[in-house]
Amino acid sequence: MLHHHPQEIDRGTPASESTTTVTLTIDGASVSVPAGTSLMRAAIDAGVQVPKLCATDSLEPFGSCRLCLVEIEGRRGYPASCTTPAEAGMVVRTQTPKLQQLRRGVMELYISDHPLDCLTCAANGDCELQDMAGVTGLRNVRYGVGAAAGAHHCDAQKDESNPYFTYDASKCIVCNRCVRACEETQGTFALTISGRGFDSRVSPGQDQPFMDSECVSCGACVQACPTATLQEKSVIELGQAEHSVITTCAYCGVGCGFKAEMKGNTVVRMTPWKDGKANEGHSCVKGRFAWGYATHKDRITKPMIRARITDPWREVTWDEAIDHAAREFKRIQAEHGKDSIGGITSSRCTNEETYLVQKLVRAAFGTNNVDTCARVCHSPTGYGLGQTYGTSAGTQTFKSVEHADVIMVIGANPTDAHPVFASRMKKRLREGAQLIVVDPRRIELVESPHVRARHHLALKPGTNVAMITALAHVVVTEGLVNEAYVAERCDSRSFDDWRAFVARPENSPEAFEAVTGVPAAEVRAAARLYASGPNSAIYYGLGVTEHAQGSTMVIGIANLAMACGMVGREGVGVSPLRGQNNVQGSCDMGSFPHELPGYRHIADTTVRSQFEAAWGVELSPEPGLRIPNMFDAALAGSFKGLYCQGEDIVQSDPNTQHVAAALSAMECIVVQDIFLNETAKYAHVLLPGTSFLEKDGTFTNAERRISRVRRVMPPIPGLADWEVTVRLANALGYPMHYAHPEEIMREIAALTPSFAGVTYEKIDRFGSVQWPCNEGTDEAGTALMHVGGFVRGKGRFFNTQYVPSEEKVTRRYPLLLTTGRILSQYNVGAQTRRTPNNRWHDEDRLEIHPHDAEERGIDEGDWVGIASRAGQTVQRAMISDRMQPGVVYTTFHFPESGANVITTDSSDWATNCPEYKVTAVQVTKVMQPSEWQKEYAEFNREQLDLLARARGEAVMGK
Repeated sequence: MLHHHPQEIDRGTPASESTTTVTLTIDGASVSVPAGTSLMRAAIDAGVQVPKLCATDSLEPFGSCRLCLVEIEGRRGYPASCTTPAEAGMVVRTQTPKLQQLRRGVMELYISDHPLDCLTCAANGDCELQDMAGVTGLRNVRYGVGAAAGAHHCDAQKDESNPYFTYDASKCIVCNRCVRACEETQGTFALTISGRGFDSRVSPGQDQPFMDSECVSCGACVQACPTATLQEKSVIELGQAEHSVITTCAYCGVGCGFKAEMKGNTVVRMTPWKDGKANEGHSCVKGRFAWGYATHKDRITKPMIRARITDPWREVTWDEAIDHAAREFKRIQAEHGKDSIGGITSSRCTNEETYLVQKLVRAAFGTNNVDTCARVCHSPTGYGLGQTYGTSAGTQTFKSVEHADVIMVIGANPTDAHPVFASRMKKRLREGAQLIVVDPRRIELVESPHVRARHHLALKPGTNVAMITALAHVVVTEGLVNEAYVAERCDSRSFDDWRAFVARPENSPEAFEAVTGVPAAEVRAAARLYASGPNSAIYYGLGVTEHAQGSTMVIGIANLAMACGMVGREGVGVSPLRGQNNVQGSCDMGSFPHELPGYRHIADTTVRSQFEAAWGVELSPEPGLRIPNMFDAALAGSFKGLYCQGEDIVQSDPNTQHVAAALSAMECIVVQDIFLNETAKYAHVLLPGTSFLEKDGTFTNAERRISRVRRVMPPIPGLADWEVTVRLANALGYPMHYAHPEEIMREIAALTPSFAGVTYEKIDRFGSVQWPCNEGTDEAGTALMHVGGFVRGKGRFFNTQYVPSEEKVTRRYPLLLTTGRILSQYNVGAQTRRTPNNRWHDEDRLEIHPHDAEERGIDEGDWVGIASRAGQTVQRAMISDRMQPGVVYTTFHFPESGANVITTDSSDWATNCPEYKVTAVQVTKVMQPSEWQKEYAEFNREQLDLLARARGEAVMGK
């Protein structure tokens, strides 16, 4: 069913947050609005439309277009309604003959320097200039148009350098909306107005093409443009959409709301939804533009099977593929026992799809061998916050940052990995909030336009726990503990133990200075700043969790926030920045081998009996295998079969050669995905998956916000992912019967206390809800966690003893490698690599400090070998002082780069989360690919050839 949404109302200026009301008269009607509201917004709220071009309610008023003039009784002149605040007793007129004459005269000037190609213009039907010409009654232009008017810009050259939108300066009215959007909304400051007077024009950078400027292609300027000056190329090609569907982005964990603007089943463009609580009308290059992968020619559209991975694929029907998979799983269990198979759920699929996969594994397979990609990213978050606060999720909404006075970012790079939230954060920093960055690398937030970190604690990789303990030492020994908060809300015995532990001299900044590499004075100053607040918030990412002491570090962060009283209100809290669109949801849905949905342990008899009654089977009380355990068991010969939905463990998990060997040892691997990813090359059954544009269901973002994902086109393979899982369960002899994902959500709500109040109707009504959502919460759920008390009762402190990583630098491996992401690519790159985003980043490169490069005779762009105790790969060098000497950095978006060939199997002590962020390596200048890369290139060619044969395509190299 298509969901049609009415045109969003643009009220011209932002809403006032004042609690005081003023009453005035507009066009004879009495109007009451919050103090500080502009006359324009007051009029529009009252149903009176005021002409405008430079004004939009996502930006501060500017007052340049002179169309929104009004008359105010008792005042001279004609003030702009967008910049004039409403006052009590005002009498305002928005429509008089004089105002009409003035507005028409302004429009004449605009149109005299504007091409009159409205019928063939891409913005025809969606052009505010066109609308205002009609509103003002413009019927002729006395000055002429273009050359007839004298000097003009109608022949200005078009900039088509950006792959997603064009810049046609001939149609620019210099309203400044794009420049202001880049500054106020995005915070990049890539656009400016060059020239003066009549020569004024929008300029990317120093009159550069867009692709050569600092523009990050977030789309804010395109969204703000009232004409066809900045226009999506997809709209130029396809024309205006005829309906729209509200859905949720399928990239990072911010969970932006989007309007998919459609023509039939074809996406014309994705525009950020103004009412999306997570993004409030903003977007990034991925969500806004990089959706073309959904219809890419590489999509797997038909089920395929083969006996061995060296055999050609054979396209079969859905029934044949599913029956074959079920027979193989049954055979393996009959020969090797029920625990010889398992499943991996997807953090890119919906809550409903993930729930069904873990249900299939537990109820149809009869084992708890189920895990998810959170194992390799945020599993320490679940453990650490669960132990200290009692729930495995962040405490705040993204909007809460607007109330923060001090922001501490630890092991995260929001501008690249969570750019929409980063823009919100940067806006708060420009307003005066103080910033502390804890990261080995000089990320963009350390210093960018109008943003500078007060403290950058550039610690050595692997020393997070030393740093957080040193910060806590300062808080405790300098009397900065919020004693009243701790006494009221925290467990006194654990706090006393922790206070004595962190106060030890060996935990001081001075003692740890040689370990972390950060001057003690800088650590002390940062600790004082955080503790003084008054509102201090911590945001952290994979640079915290992907360590051997990842869980310890999360606990350390939770300790620090409790000790300073920074949990349980707006502007504070502990917020993990989740990497994938539904990694929070995949955890919520019971994807870990020891937990049922809602983070309830499988060994709990009461909980287990509830699921047994609902599912009609007896469940094993024993936790199953984690992903690393599955690999080890496969190599040991006891784990033989795997159902992997929507995850690419070969590319994303550490020690690639170990993972590949484990998969090669299995007898039946069933992969369900939209492309032949790296894991699918080891599969025996390949089931085509669906993109988010073909899904119905929900995603849960990093705020615990549950949002609807709505189908905008039919599933290209014919079946939705949840339907495939249902068919597989039925083929295995376990009946599943659902007609729609809404029925699955009803089952989730019935069995999961934190989801008990979640319904599709409620999500549609509120736009989203946040768990916990049940009888004990507001109807829309819980925005802020731990208000008045922690979920577990009293907050619990744990000692955080620093233990050095086993990955130590040696003469053989004298450098430390750490990894991360880049703005234009996403995770393993399967989606973004199949879009024009490759124009920005088409290979993984190794960032190396100039000192380390000079020592090794390495120049920019040289091929360099990167060797660790796990393996070796080759990448091009990027010489950068963003890295500190002794530390190198790379991304993992391209399989041929082999980033995870060199990461090791070292992992977190509590959760087995891999230590991606600390790998001892040597870097040398080389002339050819590594042996692994040569073998990969040949294996990849063979697998693509086998796929091409099944499709009847030309074989590579033939």
